Amino acid sequence: MADTIFGSGTGPWVCPNDRQLALRAKLQTGWSVHTFQTEKQRKMQALSPQELEVILEVIRKAEKLDVVEQQRIGRLVERLENMRKNAMGNGLSQCLLCSELLGLLGSTSVFCQDCKKKVCTKCGIETFGAQKRPLWLCKICSEQREVWKRSGAWFYKGLPKYITPLKSSSRAGEVPSQPWQSEAAVLEAGTALGTLDFSLLYDQENNALHCTINKAKGLKPMDHNGLADPYVKLHLLPGASKANKLRTKTLRNTLNPTWNETLTYYGITDEDMIRKTLRISVCDEDKFRHNEFIGETRIPLKKLKPNQTKNFSICLEKQLPVSGRASSPRLGAFPPQIDKTEDKSLEERGRILISLKYSSQKQGLLVGIIRCAHLAAMDANGYSDPYVKTYLKPDEDKKSKHKTAVKKKTLNPEFNEEFCYEIKHGDLAKKTLEVTVWDYDIGKSNDFIGGVVLGINAKGERLKHWFDCLKNKDKKIERWHTLTNELPGAVLSD
Repeated sequence: MADTIFGSGTGPWVCPNDRQLALRAKLQTGWSVHTFQTEKQRKMQALSPQELEVILEVIRKAEKLDVVEQQRIGRLVERLENMRKNAMGNGLSQCLLCSELLGLLGSTSVFCQDCKKKVCTKCGIETFGAQKRPLWLCKICSEQREVWKRSGAWFYKGLPKYITPLKSSSRAGEVPSQPWQSEAAVLEAGTALGTLDFSLLYDQENNALHCTINKAKGLKPMDHNGLADPYVKLHLLPGASKANKLRTKTLRNTLNPTWNETLTYYGITDEDMIRKTLRISVCDEDKFRHNEFIGETRIPLKKLKPNQTKNFSICLEKQLPVSGRASSPRLGAFPPQIDKTEDKSLEERGRILISLKYSSQKQGLLVGIIRCAHLAAMDANGYSDPYVKTYLKPDEDKKSKHKTAVKKKTLNPEFNEEFCYEIKHGDLAKKTLEVTVWDYDIGKSNDFIGGVVLGINAKGERLKHWFDCLKNKDKKIERWHTLTNELPGAVLSD
């Protein structure tokens, strides 16, 4: 007689045959091995605490892996949502993304295959369809396809569960009950952005601020491959000019970049060290989209001591919230105390480093135009094409004009040119040196950027520089001077 199996899959039991039943009756052990067990047998089947801990550890690891995956998908979704929020056009007469005018009087437009909106060629991506036919997608739809591919949504026919950065709620609106989900969100807001190692040195004698960017660690992944293309950007605050911005080279496909690169601000005064702040931003370079912000830190320059290198290792912070749209995308991100002085910085025309030396051998005044710093931008591209002119006045014969070469598209030009004015040392006290900086334009008048006048009628550092030159023959004396927006008399653009 064959055994018969009864019960569900969770608790099956076997009905023994007659021979087994007879034997069990004699032994008085019951008719089923599953229903009659001694207390000792039941205790022997219980798991030990070590075994339970191993099982719980496996479960915890699996849950943490799920959270990491949900956070990865959440970052993809957040990036896509940010692109949608930043879309500025109507997709008809304007580019959907950048709002650039389209049509005969504007840029060339292309038609997005997915959203059926118009974009300019800069905001569109050309790809191929299923039948290898070329088609255009806007960057938003291209990003949406990428999200579906990398999140597995194409397989699940919808986005799987995800956790957006700084939020513990999931796509379905559920509040996670696990405490480690909120801890992960806190981690995302802090050290998950990475750390930056750098050093600062204020060279008081040469009026230079040297910023050495060493390396970064554990940067936030920004690209689809889980890596980033980071670079570091420096910005002196307050100041809205591109002349205040410096940047390192870009390192590809890394979250732990090592730059070992020194960036230098020239023409920095003691006053700047008291009132200015250095903003250091780490960004991800994107060839096809706008560069993305990773994290930043800000160092008040008054913390530095002259001629002493100070090393920093700082956790990057999130960008301060931007209030409203401004002409500059970062204008609203500055603290209130910086905004109050912004107007004063916008009036600055820049600075120039001039050397003076009376040469006994050449019987003349040697005027060196070394470099300029933080010049005002005069062109539409945010830069200038600067050059410098010098006059030694009074100049009855109008032969004292000298001019440097033009430096293209820069606000921090380096000239290193020297001019000689043949003049007796005793006559210098009656002369005035006019130095003007201009922006070179083709087809129209050159724009005046700023100027400075050195002579016995000058004041402050300008007078001191001229007096030191007269007093110290055959000694080169270099000084930085602030350019003013007042055009010296009788100086015209050429």
